[in-house]
Amino acid sequence: MTLAIIIAYTAIVLVIGLFSHRFFLGTSEDYFVAARTLGPFILLVSLFGANMTAFALLGSSGEAYMEGIGVFALMASSSALVIPVVFFFIGTRIWALGKRRGYLTPVQFFRERWGSDGLGLLLFVVQIGLLIPYLLIGVMGGGTTLTQVTDGQVPDWVGGALICAVVLAYVTYGGMRGTIWVNVFQTMVLLGLGFIAFWVIVGKLGGLQAAMARVAAAHPDMLVRGEHIKPLQLLTYTFIPLSVGMFPHMFIHWLTAKDAASFRPTLAFYPLCIAVVWVPSVVLGVLARADFPDLGAGAANSILVKMIGRNAPGVLAGLLAAGVFAAIMNSFDSQVHSVGTMFTQDIVRHYGFHDRMSERTQILVGRLFIVAILIATYLLSRVTSRSIFKLGVWCFTGFAALFPVVVAAVFWKRSTKWGAVASTASTIGLWVYFVVHGWKDPDYTLAGTGIMPVAVILLVSTAAMILGSLLTRPPDAATLAKFFPRDAA
Repeated sequence: MTLAIIIAYTAIVLVIGLFSHRFFLGTSEDYFVAARTLGPFILLVSLFGANMTAFALLGSSGEAYMEGIGVFALMASSSALVIPVVFFFIGTRIWALGKRRGYLTPVQFFRERWGSDGLGLLLFVVQIGLLIPYLLIGVMGGGTTLTQVTDGQVPDWVGGALICAVVLAYVTYGGMRGTIWVNVFQTMVLLGLGFIAFWVIVGKLGGLQAAMARVAAAHPDMLVRGEHIKPLQLLTYTFIPLSVGMFPHMFIHWLTAKDAASFRPTLAFYPLCIAVVWVPSVVLGVLARADFPDLGAGAANSILVKMIGRNAPGVLAGLLAAGVFAAIMNSFDSQVHSVGTMFTQDIVRHYGFHDRMSERTQILVGRLFIVAILIATYLLSRVTSRSIFKLGVWCFTGFAALFPVVVAAVFWKRSTKWGAVASTASTIGLWVYFVVHGWKDPDYTLAGTGIMPVAVILLVSTAAMILGSLLTRPPDAATLAKFFPRDAA
């Protein structure tokens, strides 16, 4: 029954995504940024859906199972504050510049802002490279979910393949418009079923107070910060949400807005949406410690699905598992679409065909690269067994450390391409260093102090941007006039 419900759900998603093609305008702008037509509600839902991954459901519940209730403070609370601020100060300005200059990708913006093909190519490679772990989270989450809800009858490779196949179909056919239509539907499913899952499971456990009492009796340290989460770790985790400013898929979603006013509901309601998803996930992860006391980090990835399987009736278990699939596909499709968009516009079109590339050919190239990246991601997922939460944190660390690049591009006229190159290069070098040293340690911080690597990389990246810019020739007046027209006037 559960498997049948999941198959039915993915079929509905597929139909919605494919049906959206009826409204396709046939232009590359429509395929890649939905012709810049998203209004307030759709923009809110699409931005939230694009940023909610298996990391938010499976990763947060798994980490809460391992570390306790303090996990909510690590990501959810800081994200609720930081992400809307980034949307307001960065997203609205990127939208305005994108609409005025016709940008479809972040690389196009950075390349023209500093007049450097080399910088554009560097940022393309870095952003795609950092996005691969994020894509892996989606494929791994799909495989884990399907295996757990069917009690192992369906191997995890099937779940990952199902996610890839469905997303491939509606993203390649419907483009950004299909991605957004599906995101709206799946975000509604995610928010609704997330609340239902929490209510049903907590009720089955005898109520929240009784369930918490069981955990407190067996594992009292799970309900306090204790030694699990150090103060400096809590503080430096607040830098992680800055990653949203450099996510390619979020950048491209900003460009889809109809006007600046469309951002207002996002700024107001985004924190509430985060709470609706994160609070149930973290609490259920903590409560699971009483029923599943000895799971390792890899097995903890599926703790939410285990709780659903144990405490929800058959049909409801299928619906709730479908909600987990909604969270996984919601961002996975946006990430896949952004990769295809960037490859088409920033590599094939820019370096090969320029304006000679027809609208139809641009769309075809984007589709073919999406196929290639999905195959590669799926194959990588078969040899990776890391914690979804930790995999996500390493991915976010790299993007967050690049945040000075976008801040300088938007606000600092004196910034130069060499400052951006220095900032990006320092991020790459330090990120690789810390990953090599901390990949095998699930609780890695600098010398055990609790300081997350992102704090150090971000500090060095910022210094590199400032010094690299001040020590090199400033941009010419013609370039500045494109991006700071009021000052030029």
